[in-house]
Amino acid sequence: MIQSSQPSLMKLTKDNYYDHVTDWQYMSATIFKSFMQCEGATLAKIKSDKLVDETATPLLVGNYVHSYFESAKAHEAFRKAHAKEMLTQKGALRSEYKTADAMIGRLEADDFFNFVYQGEKESIVSGELFGVEWKGKIDCLNLEKGYFVDLKTAADLHKRVWSDRFGGYVSFILAYGYVLQMYVYKELLQQMYHKPFTPYIFAVSKQSPPDIAAVKIDDARYSLEAEYIKKHLPRIMDVMNGEIEPHYCGECDYCRHNKQLHGFIEVDRLLN
Repeated sequence: MIQSSQPSLMKLTKDNYYDHVTDWQYMSATIFKSFMQCEGATLAKIKSDKLVDETATPLLVGNYVHSYFESAKAHEAFRKAHAKEMLTQKGALRSEYKTADAMIGRLEADDFFNFVYQGEKESIVSGELFGVEWKGKIDCLNLEKGYFVDLKTAADLHKRVWSDRFGGYVSFILAYGYVLQMYVYKELLQQMYHKPFTPYIFAVSKQSPPDIAAVKIDDARYSLEAEYIKKHLPRIMDVMNGEIEPHYCGECDYCRHNKQLHGFIEVDRLLN
């Protein structure tokens, strides 16, 4: 990972934003959150240029919705690129994407969403946080009015999700690190444009019919995210730079797939 004081950072574009090289040169909320889940798995995925499984259905459904609100051209390109995953052998749209169409329709029918979701789509931001270069990609940026919007999809907007970090059940927005993501985008935007920005989240569920919510975040939450990043970022950088060995969580898909037995454990150690 290239530090902010070093030259020759790649200029980020829509064509190279997800490139292997830029994942090494720029930290992102996605990479940071992945490291917090399992250092070993994340490092291995970045080295193999497979940080995320782009064919995973939940990710495809989310990107299907995102691409629609980006532009008609982007949505059509997405449908063509992922036709194999989205269509049955008879050429019909799979049920998950019929649900995605319902999610799109639910948002599109809402006047408040249409009023707020105005601005530049898929806007790339970059800058320095705690001595490290970061990147981000914002769903909808309204420069004139000083706010940005992120679209989130979830199975159920009101379902409680367990969080080890918070030590209890929290909303999906907290559990999946979306406040952290908004903090990063907010700070990068302020660096780039020298003015404050307000983050908003529009969420839509995969239920039938889909539920929707417009979410704002209390400013007090951002100081917690700043401290969280500041505390854990140095170790992540040391792992990426090969200065210390990564920790393996032992529970994720990667760890289960690569697990090797080295002896016996006592019964109670099976419990987390």
